[in-house]
Amino acid sequence: MFKSKLKIPPNDGDQRKGSLKAPVVLVQYGDFQCSPCRKLMPVLEDLKNHFGEDLCFIYRHFPLRSIHPAAEFAAIAAEAAGVQGQFWPMHHLLFQNQNELDAMTIKALGSSLNLSRKQFLEDLNLPILREKVQNDFNGGVRSGVNGTPCLYLNGARYTGLFSYKMLSQEIEELRKPKGLFSFFS
Repeated sequence: MFKSKLKIPPNDGDQRKGSLKAPVVLVQYGDFQCSPCRKLMPVLEDLKNHFGEDLCFIYRHFPLRSIHPAAEFAAIAAEAAGVQGQFWPMHHLLFQNQNELDAMTIKALGSSLNLSRKQFLEDLNLPILREKVQNDFNGGVRSGVNGTPCLYLNGARYTGLFSYKMLSQEIEELRKPKGLFSFFS
């Protein structure tokens, strides 16, 4: 169920839940206006809750600008919220409100998180945040991402069903020791 390899390894610049030293690292390339990404969100949250420290979840931006005109600005807004330590709450709100993502709504979501409004508005214009989103996208293209959601487990592209059952089975397999004797089990 695996295909291509992740070209940009998980790193400290990634938005993540968990340690990069976890036995399993799941990287998602997503788009805040992608409805399958929104449907996958609770599955990924349940997996993270179930596997705890054994799973690191990374979110990388892959805004499909041609079909989702607000996705890039939403990604920058998530990063701007991240400057104030609120990436994951903003990530959640953006997906919850994906059918209403315009500049005014996105700015209001920032206010609902009690972000410093002045800093949030300034950070929305930071070139480094736009570069972060663009670098995530470029890394996705280099890795063969051509749509969202796209998942990688321990660096290999996952091509199975996006169900809790299938993903948890794959994660369980990856958690198993890979020593000499694992060949016989």
